[in-house]
Amino acid sequence: ELVRQGEVLKRTEQMVDKMDQDLKTSQKHINSIKSVWGGLVNYFKAKPPENKPEQNDTQEYYGSSRLKEAMMSSKEQESKYQESHPNLRKLDYADNDFSKADLVSSVQRDSYPKNQHLRAYHQKIDSNLDEMSSGLSRLKNLALGLQTEIDEQDDMLDRLTKKVETLDVNIKSTDKKIRQL
Repeated sequence: ELVRQGEVLKRTEQMVDKMDQDLKTSQKHINSIKSVWGGLVNYFKAKPPENKPEQNDTQEYYGSSRLKEAMMSSKEQESKYQESHPNLRKLDYADNDFSKADLVSSVQRDSYPKNQHLRAYHQKIDSNLDEMSSGLSRLKNLALGLQTEIDEQDDMLDRLTKKVETLDVNIKSTDKKIRQL
């Protein structure tokens, strides 16, 4: 949703830039209508390039790279989680927690209790904590990516606000000139 909003902000900024350029063109026309001297000045003045707004149209909006990376890693972790979660994957009845306990290395085996049932429960708790840690890491990365995107869009909004305020003043000035004609 933030990326979509960023695209909307970018298009809005491009439209405001186009409006500003159109307003400058209309002010030149008003000057030429207002007096012969203004028409001569406009005639000999260099014309602004017309392709400037088109260049802005070719620039697409891309969300922050941090957000994209966080979203991609989140999707990867989500698919891995779904494959390993007992309620989200197809159950294999030959696979049980006690056979998994035998796969643990001897270093880890020494840190667990000697009782086989307690060892299996401790390993299950450790695996659950690892899953929780992975999920929290995923949430942290997503939050940091979202924050980066929000900061970038906040800067874009500030820029857009300044442009709109300037455009508003120029429109009021142009409207006043037209009423005087």
